[in-house]
Amino acid sequence: MRPRPGLPFTQALLGGHHRLVWTTFTSRQVDLDVRHPAARRYLSQVLHRLADNGVAMVRLDAVGYAVKTAGTSCFLTPETMEFIDDIAGEARLLGLEVLAEVHAPGHVAIDVATRVDRVYDFVLAPLILHALFTGDGRRLHDWLARRPGNCVTVLDTHDGIGLIDAGPGADAADTALSAAELEGLVRTIDRNSGGTSVAGVVPGGRFYQVSCTAYDALGRDDQRYLLARLVHLFVPGIPQVYYAGLLAGRNVIPAARAGDPREINRPAYSEAEVVEALRRPVVTELCRLIRIRNAHPAFLGTFSLTSAPAGELRMAWRAGGARAELWVRLADASYRLELTGPTALSS
Repeated sequence: MRPRPGLPFTQALLGGHHRLVWTTFTSRQVDLDVRHPAARRYLSQVLHRLADNGVAMVRLDAVGYAVKTAGTSCFLTPETMEFIDDIAGEARLLGLEVLAEVHAPGHVAIDVATRVDRVYDFVLAPLILHALFTGDGRRLHDWLARRPGNCVTVLDTHDGIGLIDAGPGADAADTALSAAELEGLVRTIDRNSGGTSVAGVVPGGRFYQVSCTAYDALGRDDQRYLLARLVHLFVPGIPQVYYAGLLAGRNVIPAARAGDPREINRPAYSEAEVVEALRRPVVTELCRLIRIRNAHPAFLGTFSLTSAPAGELRMAWRAGGARAELWVRLADASYRLELTGPTALSS
């Protein structure tokens, strides 16, 4: 399993000898043999240093590639799952919560979620976009009904909008979106962004991600963008809002010529530009919604998902007398948000 084209090896001169080192991602990132005693001691030292300095949560970045086992894909093998259990157990003994970062079909996130404190929900973003683009919320509803609750939820990240987690898997039952639906999603994002987005593929031709800001992906339509964020904020878990998304940022066009398409989604802001962005109505309203998500007591309670027609979505949170309810009509991106209890507001 390769996240990049080519072989996962880089030549290096070590101890006067030319050797091949394993480099899953780039030639500047050399993998450790996590089963080697010296590497394992090093990882333990890192965990202790983080815990001693008051860190609350550690992220196991790209942990699916951690263990290399001959005769396998070297991705999310049983040996890797054993390593996740081992490193998570040690971290917890030090008082650290563990967040796993894995790009894989939904059933993998469900499995890993039982082994750590948090796992990213990368399936969510393409399903929110698919629902808004097509007016059909069935795929999104199905995922919301079975996803793990202990997630960090994302709509966009520093790499753009992930796709591969929602795409066709070995098991049809684990496919959130078909190849044709993903292709339609990519075409719509390209059209909405004025042709400035760049779709990334992995060996085999599967879509991996789209380099595009979430705001451009939704055609700079404030109403649809705010609705996408509101659904994102309503889903159980810890909502992560990428800085470019917080400021409703646009694609950085020259970045496409710099060699790394991901730079399209990494705008650089001056202090004055941040202040200006924060005055825009779409950003002001997004900040209001985030404050509601952070402060309203209903979100400390129980989440429910109500059956609805394909073109609608109904979600609610309840805690004692506090309630937050969201009704969505996908076709015209209209919604009603009702909040009762302390700090109650409605939209």
